[in-house]
Amino acid sequence: MRLAQHALRRAASGTTVALLALVVGCAPQPEENAHAGASGTSAGACARGELTTKTSGKLTIATDEPAYEPWFKDDKPSNGEGFESAVAYAVAKQLGYDRNAVVWQTVPFNKAFAPGVKTFDFDINQVSISEEREKAVDFSSGYYDVRQAVIALKGSKAAQAKSIADLQDVKLGAQVGTTSLGYITDVVKPKQQPAVYAKNDQAKSALKNGQVDAIVTDLPTAFYITAAEVTDAKIVGQFENQGGTREQFGLVLDKGSALTRCVSSAVDALRKDRTLAKLEQQWLSDAVDAPVLK
Repeated sequence: MRLAQHALRRAASGTTVALLALVVGCAPQPEENAHAGASGTSAGACARGELTTKTSGKLTIATDEPAYEPWFKDDKPSNGEGFESAVAYAVAKQLGYDRNAVVWQTVPFNKAFAPGVKTFDFDINQVSISEEREKAVDFSSGYYDVRQAVIALKGSKAAQAKSIADLQDVKLGAQVGTTSLGYITDVVKPKQQPAVYAKNDQAKSALKNGQVDAIVTDLPTAFYITAAEVTDAKIVGQFENQGGTREQFGLVLDKGSALTRCVSSAVDALRKDRTLAKLEQQWLSDAVDAPVLK
């Protein structure tokens, strides 16, 4: 969450020493991360537990319902279990809000980054940072580096794929509005129109029922699906990042939010002290390397 600051520059000639001191004291602070935007302010303005939030003294965090594993556990974002729930509480703590001051809210995935005023302080829901989405919302610094993966039923034609070209003849599916769907349309470019689902649960059901040959999700979700939900499925492989840029999940905020700089600073601190790495190891450790599809 970044706070906006526009420093005023004044001419020094003819001013008093007192005025010079004032100007120096108001000099603009350097930008600290790529997603800080024009509305950023210095980290010193991020008073712990005293930010201007949707509800005074509270931090409102949103995610979708159901809240899937391994990002959450038992569909209960408030229990602090699962990678994103743990990250959310770690960010809150960094900002000066204890667990009792955190309020959870349900917001559908697509609405989180759609244009319009938000009802939350930030949303955490495996939302990839992109230039297109940044036209409508702010993002924090990335809290997780992610790749997309393909899941297919064992023994199927799709399960034998060794390359992107091998996937062009199969029926693929993914959740609407996701980077996963973008990889199907922009990278695989299948001959058949991909199936699009409102929820990942629907995509999983379609895979089980043979309505699609394979689905695309982020890699940790793929490992969880194949280990616990669709055990007769396998991870076919993962995609390389496109354009030499790593894909990252970021916390979503109102466009021009006064909180974005502070939230980004919190995420940066958690990356620096390796809290994010420890939480990743704890909750996403099963997401080991999968074959890379080229």
